[in-house]
Amino acid sequence: MSNHPNVQRVADALQAAGATGQIKILDEAVPTAAAAAAELGCEVGAIANSLIFDGDGKPVLILTSGAHRVDTAKVAAELGISKLRRATPEFVKEHTGQSIGGVAPVGHPGPVPTYVDTALQQYDVIWAAAGIPHSVFPTSYTELLDLTGATQITVN
Repeated sequence: MSNHPNVQRVADALQAAGATGQIKILDEAVPTAAAAAAELGCEVGAIANSLIFDGDGKPVLILTSGAHRVDTAKVAAELGISKLRRATPEFVKEHTGQSIGGVAPVGHPGPVPTYVDTALQQYDVIWAAAGIPHSVFPTSYTELLDLTGATQITVN
């Protein structure tokens, strides 16, 4: 699975950005924050969920703590979007090249506006998906912001 094209795109993006963490391929898929935290032996809040939303027909990526839910009405108002709704699997794949459960913060075919939940800054190590549900990589809050060019946001 380490040769999966999605994992390779993420690895290339991480290397190009000078990221410090290495992609880890897991024996089991970890499509949820709870599954990832259990597999990695960390708090669920240290998992950066990569959630793609449909914001008036355009993709919006929110990297939120696994311990949080996104208040879509609050975030839509903050971003000046009339409606922010969960994207369909097809919409996610179209804009990221990745499937739900394995969406990475990087390695997409084109730029996706990205926002990072400020709650993630309390963790020294944050784990994010690396292109498929069997892959993750460690990073820090500051590095995650740098890797993605994201804007900090409070999601709830």
